[in-house]
Amino acid sequence: MSKRISRALLVFVTTCLIVFAVASHAHFLLNLNVRVFHVEHTSDGLRIHLRLPMPYIVADKTGAIGADGLPSAAPFTTNALEDGNVVHFADTAQLDADPLGLGRIVEAGTIVEVQGQRVAGNVESVAIHRVGEEPGFATLNEAQNAVFEGSTLSLDLPVYVGDVIVDVAVRYDLKTTPSTYALSNALNPGLPDQEMTANLILDYGSSDPLVFRTRGLMEDPVKISRSSFAGIVTFIWEGVRHILEGIDHVLFVVCLVIGAPELRALLWRVTGFTVGHSVTLSLGFFGYVPSGAWFVPLVETGIALSIIYAAVLAIKREDSGPNANRKVFVVTVLMGLLHGLGFSFVLHEILQVTSPNIWQSLLAFNIGVEVGQVAIVLVTWPLLNSISKFGPTPEFTLRVSIAIGCGAVASWWTFERGKNFLDLLSI
Repeated sequence: MSKRISRALLVFVTTCLIVFAVASHAHFLLNLNVRVFHVEHTSDGLRIHLRLPMPYIVADKTGAIGADGLPSAAPFTTNALEDGNVVHFADTAQLDADPLGLGRIVEAGTIVEVQGQRVAGNVESVAIHRVGEEPGFATLNEAQNAVFEGSTLSLDLPVYVGDVIVDVAVRYDLKTTPSTYALSNALNPGLPDQEMTANLILDYGSSDPLVFRTRGLMEDPVKISRSSFAGIVTFIWEGVRHILEGIDHVLFVVCLVIGAPELRALLWRVTGFTVGHSVTLSLGFFGYVPSGAWFVPLVETGIALSIIYAAVLAIKREDSGPNANRKVFVVTVLMGLLHGLGFSFVLHEILQVTSPNIWQSLLAFNIGVEVGQVAIVLVTWPLLNSISKFGPTPEFTLRVSIAIGCGAVASWWTFERGKNFLDLLSI
């Protein structure tokens, strides 16, 4: 009876994970749109320098579809049909006639609260740029120059709304400079994967700027204070979310755990992974890696292969010993190097090398990754141990089922990412 149940469990778990493989995607398929807030403290209030893609401002403001098959255009845009699809262009005439108009929409959707009361803002300047040609925005000085030195986008040529970056400066007049305030957003553009929007908030309330990080549309207020710990926590939480939401990293850690025959072997494996990804997280972030378009899919393919390898080790699980532990440690270090590059690619999208307190933010993000890794271990290891109390057969069945499922997921990713790598290599 127990063998029959074991076989059924094997088939069920494997089937679920294979189905999950088709529905899953890795973190490089996420929406990496970024909004950056530089909050300058003045003698009589605050000034926010904000950079965001134009679709976040106007995407939800198109109207009903007319007889021509086109919806009425959103403010500061025009519509057209291309190959039967509606496309949206920045309306150069409107932008030229009302240069602060986009800024007013941004101000209406940016909510600054001091002591629970919303503060009205005054739009001071708006600048628009083409994506890929926008000036730097990593520091307060760069943000000031980008906004107040004017637009770099030529208004003579048509440009898609999705290719436009908008910089806005908004002043908030207060009797005194607040030590704490809350920042949230009321704009809901209805964009695909908008919940993955990266928001970077840099507060300059003193000579030591603080960096805060959050994801999504910021519907819930982000509380900004002069607490360094509060800023660090946002990056720790982002590291936790990244590893737990990056299913490829989760599957790899799970395979490491189920492949460990004892606690000592588990510690060797987890430590090796930590050492490896900590090194390349920093190297990749600071750009000490190839910059070709082929490199990212190559690393992603390597990560998928590392899951397959870890799954094979989990199935072939051998007895622990000093030599075996050292060998596994070296292997997990090498695999950790690959995963660390994956972490660095995402971190580079939400934080620039020239941002303030860069090492503090980098360390906090890495700590968050470790916290997420430990969370996976604390769930997987006790589960496997509790099953082993019913005998070696149920434990073996569960371990092999999980490993096969993880290998199936990773095999699909290897094909998908490998094809992308080869396509880019041939360009």
